[in-house]
Amino acid sequence: MIKVSVLYPNGANSNFDMDYYLTKHIPMVKQKLGSACKHVAVEEGIAGGAQGAPATYLAAAHLTFDSVDDFQKAFAPHAEAIMGDVPNYTNTQPTVQISHIKM
Repeated sequence: MIKVSVLYPNGANSNFDMDYYLTKHIPMVKQKLGSACKHVAVEEGIAGGAQGAPATYLAAAHLTFDSVDDFQKAFAPHAEAIMGDVPNYTNTQPTVQISHIKM
């Protein structure tokens, strides 16, 4: 299994519309990726590691797939629509990491 993590960095002028993300963007992503996407988890950043520090990321989404190939085949045909929706909920540039799930 692999995990695709989409991380939205926090910054001085960053904003993130969690309601839009949860009610519009994520359902659209799930529909477009279909059965290749096994699970989706969304997190909202609330604090950094040090006391009083702001969250490093405004939000994060974690999507699981059986393989990188499965992710790429599911995502590629819909990349433009999925990425084109980003300005509707944030002014940040997401960072993507693909990881093997070990446990």
